[in-house]
Amino acid sequence: MSLPAAHDTLMYREAAEAADVIAAQFARNQVAVETLAASLRAAPPPFVVTCARGSSDHAATYAKYLLETRLGLVTASASPSVGSVYEAPLKLRGALYIVISQSGKSPDLLRNAEAARAAGARVVALVNVEDSPLALLAETVIPLGAGTERSVAATKSYLASLSAILQLVAYWTQDVGLIASLRALPDALREAWKSDWSSLTDGLVPAHNLFVLGRGLGLAAAQEAALKFKETCGLHAEAYSSAEVKHGPMALVGPGFPVLAFAQPDETGAGTRAVLGEFAARDAQVWLADVGGDLPLPVAPHPACAPLLTIQSFYRAINALALRRGHNPDLPPHLNKVTETV
Repeated sequence: MSLPAAHDTLMYREAAEAADVIAAQFARNQVAVETLAASLRAAPPPFVVTCARGSSDHAATYAKYLLETRLGLVTASASPSVGSVYEAPLKLRGALYIVISQSGKSPDLLRNAEAARAAGARVVALVNVEDSPLALLAETVIPLGAGTERSVAATKSYLASLSAILQLVAYWTQDVGLIASLRALPDALREAWKSDWSSLTDGLVPAHNLFVLGRGLGLAAAQEAALKFKETCGLHAEAYSSAEVKHGPMALVGPGFPVLAFAQPDETGAGTRAVLGEFAARDAQVWLADVGGDLPLPVAPHPACAPLLTIQSFYRAINALALRRGHNPDLPPHLNKVTETV
């Protein structure tokens, strides 16, 4: 079976739409998000719970760090099986319960959202399919507005999940700088799409495994990248916090071992660069995604925007890498676009 050209894959085309999708999403959802944010300020939840799977769960990691650093609200990730398989009731009264899903119809997410609402939580759905069962069940819906996504590998819907979280937190905190960054983000994403990461694509063609490092707000980008290596390239990748990797996993890193690091333009960035420097000193094969790194990135309008720019640049590179390794990124083996877990 012949493979498409890099510019002809669905993954490439859909990822390239992300900037326009997010600009339209911000405009369309502004009133709804401001209304939700005002109600959350008037009646602050004692804590936040996220519920998601796959790429959406990586978006939930971003939500955790953004909510905890900007609002001081403890944010935990729910294990869907606790509600759907064990049927264990959780004490969620007054909590904000955020469910993130592209399809909005996975049975385990629906079961947990129903249980959370029955337990007195406020259920908010970030969902792409607006007439899905999840959207009908939630108290508040923030549409992702990514449109139809035909490639099995999620791209624009993942970025739209991050941007929806960013918009909610910006208006919830009433942070002027964060709100201003929303206006600048689409153009920054367009610049990120142009970034030349060919050194990563060239270097990983023969690879068998690698580590992807990030920290704080950047950890979600590392998690998403590791998943995409597996599903689109048949390449085993593990995501780690650049702090957590030192607690055991770094023993594997020696000469020639590939390590990709995403440095956040915030307090975590120096630590990530330092760890990568340690690995480079062991003759590991290293790449740094940073404004001044060998994988260049545009300057983010706000540090909270940086993970979106990182992943937008990464999507273009991973699409090319998949094809170089003989894989069609639109049709990963054994996978379906919608995964319905119980």
